[in-house]
Amino acid sequence: MWEQFITILPELNKSFLETLIMVGIGLIVALVVGLPLGLLLFVTDRNLFLENKWVKGIAGVVVNLVRSVPFIILLVFLFPFTNYLLGTTTGPIAASVALSVAAIPFYARIVESSARDIDRGVIEAAIACGASPWLIIKDIIFPEIKSGLISGLTITAISLIGYSAMAGAIGGGGIGDLAIRYGYYRYDNFVMFTTVVLLIVMVQVVQYVGDFVAKSVKKS
Repeated sequence: MWEQFITILPELNKSFLETLIMVGIGLIVALVVGLPLGLLLFVTDRNLFLENKWVKGIAGVVVNLVRSVPFIILLVFLFPFTNYLLGTTTGPIAASVALSVAAIPFYARIVESSARDIDRGVIEAAIACGASPWLIIKDIIFPEIKSGLISGLTITAISLIGYSAMAGAIGGGGIGDLAIRYGYYRYDNFVMFTTVVLLIVMVQVVQYVGDFVAKSVKKS
């Protein structure tokens, strides 16, 4: 067993790094695009300071459309766009395109849900004092939901780890690709077991770190 582990260790390291690249890119895009989108969905809602039913409606429909498509179908559907963008549809960078597209609406809804827990009276008091929309977002909404944002990012990261394994099945690389090529096609149960354990460990570490940071932020 030890000899088998030493044999696949280089491939395991490579696959682990590829998974980190995919998940990392997806998380960054989710944070950069999904966070503002989630805030937009919240502040344009009814009876809020930037109420706009058209913006809210269109943004909500787009988010729901993307979220309703199973990831494996979304991945294949985006192949032409990925090929146009990067010149290839294989590898971790190419797979991160679909991962990013899936992560944006997922995280946006988490942000919107976190913001809905804020006491509306606090926002109304800020409006009555003449606070600008940006000031309300920066000094009221963000401090109130920062713990929820981190917890949401943790949930998104865990989802992306699962999605990355699916992406590996059709050329995305990463741990999923290793499990398919070595574990499934070669009927190597040891490799399959090792990849499953590695994915479980990754999820547990991400969950622990995310919970720890969220609790630390909430106490501060």
